[in-house]
Amino acid sequence: MLDTTSFILRLKTILAHKELSSAAFADLIDVQRSSISHLLNGRNKPSLEFIMKIDEAFSEVDLQWLLYGEGDFPKSENKNQIHSSNNKNQFEHNSNHKTLERIVMFYTDGTFKTYTEK
Repeated sequence: MLDTTSFILRLKTILAHKELSSAAFADLIDVQRSSISHLLNGRNKPSLEFIMKIDEAFSEVDLQWLLYGEGDFPKSENKNQIHSSNNKNQFEHNSNHKTLERIVMFYTDGTFKTYTEK
């Protein structure tokens, strides 16, 4: 089930990241400005149509992150390539036949993520 309070925080994260006012955001995703206001103030819950409009307008927003807070924002386009077995050869170094074991990404907040070949 969608936690509306957390969803609103993630929505505010998008607004801050894109440096958009709520009115500009509403215009961008083609919804009424009052709907954004009601949503941000916790009076309304987001509809499926609203969520899909965000997904269509912002390619860097991952639906799992938007809905459940799982994953990253902005989403990494390379993340899917790292886990794809079809791209394994892309990460091999042909001159000395080394294979990528893992990638570690460090973030400015002190956290990190490790990606390993499966």
